[in-house]
Amino acid sequence: MTTPKITFRTVAIDTPDPNKLARFYCDLTGGKILRADDEWVETEHNDGHRLSFQLATDFVAPTWPDPKVPQQMHPDFYACEYGPAHEHALSLGAKLLEDESGHEGFRVYADPDGHPFCICLDG
Repeated sequence: MTTPKITFRTVAIDTPDPNKLARFYCDLTGGKILRADDEWVETEHNDGHRLSFQLATDFVAPTWPDPKVPQQMHPDFYACEYGPAHEHALSLGAKLLEDESGHEGFRVYADPDGHPFCICLDG
């Protein structure tokens, strides 16, 4: 049997407000919105990767690191240094959940809906 060509294009993130969360990630990375409606927003970021955001009216925010509501997924972003990336993320409404003191190479944040994401050191 021949393996079919299957292409990875995007990760979809559940949210109560697809347009608001898409704008947060576009502002974080310098990305752009490719298409949008009230239930689905597709974005492309400066490295060509895509994130999509879909309406979830029954969305419950992750409580990571408390396992009561698991993180479900998280995107990793890369920066040359923490300082400017950290300040930029916070200015957009991110919340620092864990700094790098317990591990090397990344910090964990929550986006405005509570989804964890990491800013990792590039290099």
